[in-house]
Amino acid sequence: MTRKDFIRTGLRQYQLFLMILPAVIWLFVFQFYPLWGWHMAFIEFKLGRPFLEQKFVGFHYFIDLFKDYRFHNAFKNTLIMSVLNLTICSFVMPIFFALILNEVRVVRFKKFVQSVSYLPHFVSWVVVAGIVIQSLSPSTGIINEVLVKIGILDKPINFLSFERYFYGVITISTLWKGMGWSSIIYIAAITGVDQELYESAVVDGATRLQKIIHITLPSIAPTIIIIFIISISGLVGGAAGYEAQLLLRNPLTTERAEVLQLYALSYGVRMMRFSFGTAIGIFTSIISVSLMLIANFTFRRIADHSLF
Repeated sequence: MTRKDFIRTGLRQYQLFLMILPAVIWLFVFQFYPLWGWHMAFIEFKLGRPFLEQKFVGFHYFIDLFKDYRFHNAFKNTLIMSVLNLTICSFVMPIFFALILNEVRVVRFKKFVQSVSYLPHFVSWVVVAGIVIQSLSPSTGIINEVLVKIGILDKPINFLSFERYFYGVITISTLWKGMGWSSIIYIAAITGVDQELYESAVVDGATRLQKIIHITLPSIAPTIIIIFIISISGLVGGAAGYEAQLLLRNPLTTERAEVLQLYALSYGVRMMRFSFGTAIGIFTSIISVSLMLIANFTFRRIADHSLF
């Protein structure tokens, strides 16, 4: 497209450009402009000192970061909880829930279940953490009471005081809070599947399970792939979250609860080590973009579907 064609098209569709203008401004102000702050990772940043007077230290803070055993622990925790959240909370269970809900024929019941499943998403993590702590309480918690009555436990235990249970508690809490919301896009994708395919399958004698395997899942595969590519960029960033870890951790589970965001908060911002905190942010951003590009390239080669 030549420049004249671009200008002519823009004049014809100026309403569309005006509609996306606020989003572009927001993207620049809150996403691109703050990248200027990355320079703090390469200087010994001092508050109130002009930029040209800051001492350049190169990759000093990155070297300190990679030498810190607490960073390795936080990185490991972030990866484990991100993988659990991505696979179970963002894909396996939401897709399963969407498939099951699609098979429900009672419309009122289907809408009721959808509405109820969405509600936890709008509940603050502070409230959710309170519910989890109360439910897992060894004295008054319903979870311990049920497990003791059915014979799985001999006596109540405090799940939140054992490191080995922390990953599971975070994963289940995240699943309860976000499964319904995460399933929305899969339900929408299933709704868009050509109904004639199902009718043809019925004529051929296909069962419900066969229709799910051979029609529904292949039809929504492009949607699943696109969401996966976008989500995998948060594997070392936002996928693990930090609110649940911050609210549910205690002195006995600190080692398991510390993810990169909390590590940056504790050893960067709170200790006034802004350059060190910036180095952590740059590391997570580079890894996130790299993972997204690798996933996009891989799916483009093997599945012919990609984000770009």
